[in-house]
Amino acid sequence: MRKWKVGVAEYWGELFFYANIPTLHYSTNSFLGGSPMSAVISTTEFNTLSLKGRGKVRDIYDLGDHLLIVATDRISAFDVVMPNPIPDKGRVLTQLSKFWFELTKDIVPNHIISVDIRDFPPACRPYEKMLMDRSMWVVKTEVVPIECVVRGYLSGSGWVEYEKTGEVCGIPLSKGLVESSKLEEPIFTPATKADLGEHDENINFERMEKRVGKELAQRLKSLSLAIYRRARDFAEKRGIIIADTKMEFGVKDGQVILIDELLTPDSSRFWPKDTYRPGGPQQSFDKQFLRDYLLSLKWDKTPPAPQLPEEIIRKTREKYLEAYEKLVGKPLPY
Repeated sequence: MRKWKVGVAEYWGELFFYANIPTLHYSTNSFLGGSPMSAVISTTEFNTLSLKGRGKVRDIYDLGDHLLIVATDRISAFDVVMPNPIPDKGRVLTQLSKFWFELTKDIVPNHIISVDIRDFPPACRPYEKMLMDRSMWVVKTEVVPIECVVRGYLSGSGWVEYEKTGEVCGIPLSKGLVESSKLEEPIFTPATKADLGEHDENINFERMEKRVGKELAQRLKSLSLAIYRRARDFAEKRGIIIADTKMEFGVKDGQVILIDELLTPDSSRFWPKDTYRPGGPQQSFDKQFLRDYLLSLKWDKTPPAPQLPEEIIRKTREKYLEAYEKLVGKPLPY
């Protein structure tokens, strides 16, 4: 098995440190526009635990052979962390990932040991209130430095590339497709993991093979497509189209393990099935709503990001909560 050098940490591809995080901490707000919500957590500071790093959304603590992953309420767009958190976002990401990990565990093992704080190591006990419903105790793996993207519909960077070349990541597609067209079969379109503040680069499968080896590349492609098909079929029955999604994998003792988050509004494009019309952008349950708002501003997509109005925060939160409820079949518990 090849060894990779993955930047700041051996496990997480998007880790960085305090200087890059807005100075936002724990808030006990319980309402937003009259809607109940849990305490807002933008940054954790667990002084008795070893901080491994902070991603755009997650704070990672090193527990020896394991990691503690805390999904905060931070939100990023265009690879820039916004100054305003989205209440309950971290809870949605964790609980929805838990749901999908359980639904796909027969396809590939995942990194979760437990999401129940009662199972966490004793060192985590002082922080139970902040960890509740937004944290995962997971195995530490060696991350594969590839974003495993599966597309079932033509959108985002895939649509941009198709308009120019008629291909996506070296895969020729039928002529005459329009934005948001459903593809005849889902396609695997890997991307390299970019440094913070830069965009991932779409690559063809041959480049992925050179980067991680042919055998592992083929294994990840097969697993990614199987997971996408399982999730796509499930979600369609719940009224949601999964247009595309990205996954991450690690390797532990020679075994491929699904890591990070899975099929959340941060890592996927979720569209309402009943309003789907190919030929342009779609309504969404993900953070495309936030991106569209930011695109309406005179902002150059570099830090610092603009302050978000309360209406944008509220509507973004509502979309995350609606996605969770539709997919899981019940509201996010409080």
